[in-house]
Amino acid sequence: MAKFIKHTGIVLPLDVANVDTDAIIPKQFLQKVTRTGFGQHLFNDWRFLDNAGKKINQDFVLNQPRYHGASILLARENFGCGSSREHAPWALIDYGFHALIAPSFADIFYSNSINNQLLPITISENHVNDLFTMVTTQEVITFTVNLEHQQVVAGDKIYFFEIETFSRYCLINGIDSIGLTLRHDEAISKYEMHQLSFLN
Repeated sequence: MAKFIKHTGIVLPLDVANVDTDAIIPKQFLQKVTRTGFGQHLFNDWRFLDNAGKKINQDFVLNQPRYHGASILLARENFGCGSSREHAPWALIDYGFHALIAPSFADIFYSNSINNQLLPITISENHVNDLFTMVTTQEVITFTVNLEHQQVVAGDKIYFFEIETFSRYCLINGIDSIGLTLRHDEAISKYEMHQLSFLN
C-alpha cells in the first residue's frame, strides 16, 4: 500500500450533511469483488440525471470544471453514515481522493477509510465553515494535508487535527492490519511453535 505522509490537492466542497454510503456508491454497482472500477459510479445518483449515467447533472459540484482533478473532499457532519460496506472508500479512492475533511464521520466508515489508506480528517464545525467559505469563493484552491505534523494548510492558515497513533502509523508506513501482522510473522510462528510444544 502507498504511504501517506503529505498530500497537496484541489479541494472539492460537498456542502451536504449526513451523506450516506448509498449516496457515495449506490447498491446496484456493488457486484464487483475487486477494489477498482468503483470511481466511475461515485455519487452516481447526484452526478447523472438518467439511470444510464449519460446525462450529466451540471449543477452537481463534482461535475463543475473548476474542481476537475480534486483529490481532497471537504464535507459536512456525519459523512459516510449508513451501511458498513467498504465499497464507499473504495469508490472515493478509485476516483482519486486521498483525504476527506469533515466535522465528523460515521465510525465504521472512518475505520474502513483508514484501512484502505484514505485519510479522514476531523476538525471543528467552525473551521469547516471557514474552509467552505475559502473554497467556494475562489476559482481553484488547493490544501496541503501533512499527516506527519497532523495539520491542514489552507492558504496562510493552519488547522491541526487529531488522529489515533496506531492509525497514523499505519497510514504513514503504508500498511494495513494484515500487513502489520505479516511484519511479525516470524515472531508469531515462534510463539505458535512454543505453544504446540507446550501442549505436547
